[in-house]
Amino acid sequence: MKCEGIISMMPSGIKGMLLHLDNEQYDTLQEIRLRIGKPLILVLKGEEYGLGREGICSVQNSYLVNPEDMDAIIKYMSGFSLYALEDELRQGYITIEGGHRVGIAGKAVVEKQGIKTIKHISALNIRIAHEVINCSKGIMPYILKRDKVYHTLIVSPPKCGKTTLLRDIIRNLSNGYSGFGPYTVGVVDERSEIAGCYQGIPQNDVGMRTDVLDGCPKVEGMRMLLRAMSPDVIAVDEIGKKEDILALQEVLSAGVAVISTVHGKDIEDCRKKPILNELIENAFFERIIVLSNRLGPCTIEEILDARNCLNRLR
Repeated sequence: MKCEGIISMMPSGIKGMLLHLDNEQYDTLQEIRLRIGKPLILVLKGEEYGLGREGICSVQNSYLVNPEDMDAIIKYMSGFSLYALEDELRQGYITIEGGHRVGIAGKAVVEKQGIKTIKHISALNIRIAHEVINCSKGIMPYILKRDKVYHTLIVSPPKCGKTTLLRDIIRNLSNGYSGFGPYTVGVVDERSEIAGCYQGIPQNDVGMRTDVLDGCPKVEGMRMLLRAMSPDVIAVDEIGKKEDILALQEVLSAGVAVISTVHGKDIEDCRKKPILNELIENAFFERIIVLSNRLGPCTIEEILDARNCLNRLR
């Protein structure tokens, strides 16, 4: 079961309540939110529920998280040494076994104009890692042609499955898909969400020919992969800064395909961002995939090529 690692790190009281959930509830569980002195909240299919002695209940009747619960969870996650997790804490999250990501809120310790760590932790958001194998099946024919992988941009609002889709594209390229490939794929996983690495090992299936730089800034990571790993494809999540674009252009000039994502409601929304608008105008991306949550995560609204995109926008 995907949530076994999460259940094992919970104090006995919370663990006992979580064990009342059935398989369907575990399959749709997206987040577990714990705040000291506040109700424990579960998010299933985008809806909030509480957790009580018999399992799911209303938020108003949910178990109240106490300081001892928080302390026990943090000690378990850190192996009883928060110092060992200092690098992750300064980013505000920890990736645990299974690829699950735990967001952290508390007192930020600032040193030399940067965050050194977080102490007096008061809230945790455990985001359950979900893989949707073959969710990219419908778009693979549009981003592959003979021996070519098209430069592809996935446009998506938050919580619409862009990282899930990107992960499955990476897996298919890496393993080979319907006579195409296989390809060597380099992944710069700056926020540890694509591969969900735990102690350097991907917890999510990103394919057998995929090399992952976990927790590495995108710009440095893309350049490192180009220099050292000879990728056919480089994949990154959430581009947007000018430095990201310059690094992507270096990848393009090296003859390596790019698969990336960006936050946005649609193409028109992306056009409002000068850097992205420049990429669209210059037809940097040969395929643009627009997602929504209309029919659930990874709902594909549009698949555009660069020419059609420009014609439509003008």
